Amino acid sequence: MKRIMENLTENFSIIFYEDRNFQGRSYECMSDCSDMSSYLSRCTSCRVESGCFMVYDRPNYMGNQFFLRRGEYSDYQSLGMTDSIRSCRLIPQHRGSYRMRIYERENFQGQSQELMDDCDNIMDRYRMSDCQSCNVMDGHWLMYEQPQYRGRMMYMRPGEYKSFRDMGYSGMRFSSVRRIMDSC
Repeated sequence: MKRIMENLTENFSIIFYEDRNFQGRSYECMSDCSDMSSYLSRCTSCRVESGCFMVYDRPNYMGNQFFLRRGEYSDYQSLGMTDSIRSCRLIPQHRGSYRMRIYERENFQGQSQELMDDCDNIMDRYRMSDCQSCNVMDGHWLMYEQPQYRGRMMYMRPGEYKSFRDMGYSGMRFSSVRRIMDSC
């Protein structure tokens, strides 16, 4: 299993640059990086050579996050970031089914729904007033603050998430959710 995972991720690559328009010192990354400051003083542009990544404006995968697929990102401000990129996480390819259970309240309490596909408006489809915890059983997902996959986002990989508030998303409502199905 480990060898299969290595084969799926060994070709993923993102190159970070200190300055806009791919200028200045650079750092190539092919896996997760919890703190870019070890390699660059700042990161204001990047090029995704292959794969998909989440980038964060704070170290240790914290703060605002943005989903990047293959392409060029010449200016971090075009992503909506107010600071530079500080950490990144590789999103491995997923082949198979997608399953996630969302809960209205923390600690898997309140109304719940199981999702196997994208949902552009949780409130309209499920009549849930809020989404405060979830259990991702299969696949990788993006949860969005607003309906129609807009606003701030949060990357969800398989695992239990008992409290979005404890994860630093206090006061933020999640209103839509989408599977990460890019071939990356």
